[in-house]
Amino acid sequence: MEIMKKLFILILFIQPLIVSANAILPFADQVVVEKSKRKMYLIKQGVVYHEYRISLGYRPIGHKGKEGDKRTPEGRYVIDYRNPESRFHLSLHINYPSEMDLRSAADNGVSPGGEIYIHGQPNNNKYHPSQFKGRDWTDGCIALTNQEITQFWTLVKDGTPIEIRP
Repeated sequence: MEIMKKLFILILFIQPLIVSANAILPFADQVVVEKSKRKMYLIKQGVVYHEYRISLGYRPIGHKGKEGDKRTPEGRYVIDYRNPESRFHLSLHINYPSEMDLRSAADNGVSPGGEIYIHGQPNNNKYHPSQFKGRDWTDGCIALTNQEITQFWTLVKDGTPIEIRP
């Protein structure tokens, strides 16, 4: 009986630590994406405190130039809103296209596209999650695993700047 009591007390002590593990991480004041490394970093006061492996658009090299080119944009943007009802497991919108992107597209006579998000995997059971790991599969978005996007969602507020580098 004494062992059960000690085990119960230990569980009571450890449980809050496990549940609040995310709470230890601060809100990011900046997000940086390194496309060539397939990495995304959460930054607080100039210090990287967390990193994620990411997937990009089918054509990851180069800046998004037009709608449908399957490229992930490059530049400075803002995470401006979130969509909990996305067709992917959670999504956070990136405010692409910028004014510069709009001018460039207009100069080239094309639509710049839009709907660029950081999101999880599709909400259907059509594909096993392992089919997405380690490959670029989006139409230009930045993808994480479902577990990672759930964590990212809690650590990044609307209005957070994001820099997407080549």
